[in-house]
Amino acid sequence: MARRRRPHGGSRGHGDRGTLAGVGCRGTDGRRLPAAVRRVLNTIARSSLRAPGAVLLVSCYELGHQPLGLAWPRAFLERAGFAPDTLDLAVQPLDEAKVRRARLAAIAVPMHTALRLGVHAAARIRQINPACRIVFHGLYAELNAEHLLGRCADLVVGGEVEGPLVAVVEQLDRGDEPAPHQRPHLERLSFPVPRRGGLPALTRYASLLRDGRRVPAGYVEASRGCLHTCLHCPIPPVYGGRFFAVPRDVVLEDVRRLVVAGAGHITFGDPDFLNGPGHAVRLVRAMHAEFPALSYDFTAKIEHIVRHRRLFSEFAATGCVFVVSAVESLSDVVLANLEKGHTRADVKSALGVLRQAGIALRPSFVPFTPWATSDDYLELLEWIGLEGLIDHVDPIQLAIRLLIPPGSLLVSRSAIRPFLGPLDVGAFTFRWTHPDPRMDALQRDVSTLVEQAARSGEDPAVTFGRIRALANARTGRVVAPTSFRAPPPDRPIAARLTEPWFC
Repeated sequence: MARRRRPHGGSRGHGDRGTLAGVGCRGTDGRRLPAAVRRVLNTIARSSLRAPGAVLLVSCYELGHQPLGLAWPRAFLERAGFAPDTLDLAVQPLDEAKVRRARLAAIAVPMHTALRLGVHAAARIRQINPACRIVFHGLYAELNAEHLLGRCADLVVGGEVEGPLVAVVEQLDRGDEPAPHQRPHLERLSFPVPRRGGLPALTRYASLLRDGRRVPAGYVEASRGCLHTCLHCPIPPVYGGRFFAVPRDVVLEDVRRLVVAGAGHITFGDPDFLNGPGHAVRLVRAMHAEFPALSYDFTAKIEHIVRHRRLFSEFAATGCVFVVSAVESLSDVVLANLEKGHTRADVKSALGVLRQAGIALRPSFVPFTPWATSDDYLELLEWIGLEGLIDHVDPIQLAIRLLIPPGSLLVSRSAIRPFLGPLDVGAFTFRWTHPDPRMDALQRDVSTLVEQAARSGEDPAVTFGRIRALANARTGRVVAPTSFRAPPPDRPIAARLTEPWFC
């Protein structure tokens, strides 16, 4: 994947846990200390857990959005009587004063990029403050709990994390020793409104680009988890096909505060906004009634777009400018192996539904899987061009390789086994090899091309043309030189967010 942000600081050394590492969690040899010793050391630290900044909430990357991984845990902890501080390493340097003041650091890792950056952040925190307890929470914390607990985490929290995170802090505050890891918490929470005060301004984050203007964008969630069990997705191993709706009043109040902070656009970051279609429609109706000029976008499965086609005229009327959908592939073989729940024909239907409503589709893809052929890749590029979607697809989407984290449902399927290699614990993913070596080489070359193009600020349409030429050359396909023409640079561009990276 392409990366744009790195944590500030170096890598973890062998001796950086120290005698108080984890406040009574481990000794210098990495072994867990006796329970009696842990209780004594916890008592030393616990007196200040309710002091301002004693709990430090850390985010590393949330796709360029102002992180809910800070705002929601902060609201839960403040309601419980704590006074956490926050740090977003995507836009802020690591503040050593905050780290030294902390008795517990909770690092949010909702995605793979965030996890890799979070591990580096944990090493720096441990180096600066060896007595600080480190908690990892989020989807990728749960999937990688065993490795994190053996490497850099004292505790791991998964599922609906805010409730158990508060419980962990309260246990430490009482001098008790929480379990390092429990089953994912999958019970409905009583949601407060996210606490965004003190977070970096919205102008530091992704904006909506529309009609040549940059519009500050806010990020909210109306639900969490997902009803579906796509094999390659990190959500099903944690949520098991469950989702939890956030009360409409909570979401609307969050939107109000974001508008006051300058937002002119809202991204609904739910894994699938249409898991609860009634909830979604009532929410956008109320939002539009209060803020008629506010635009929004959301993510939905292809099958939901087709199933709930009658809703999209109302979504358009209430300000929806685009929908993100995980198309993943146009190959029915690939889609079946991922158990995506849609076919190529469904993609065509969904695109028609959105076009009829006047809403743009921004598809995401995983073009490099063990079952995707070179013809599949070339056909995908051809389809994007013919459907006029070049400006709707961030170039990084054409370089994404299937990620198989620990705990992935995909590992249990026989279709992946001929290609599956060992778990790379440092990279938090299983290695796999394509049966056609040209495809692995093409993925590396496309990824390099996309990263270089992004750094230079190249027009994405020009990048698309270069990817197409590269793919044709690598596969030996002869194409007439006039078969692709980049659109003019002054063309109208479909609405999009300024943060293109994914995963």
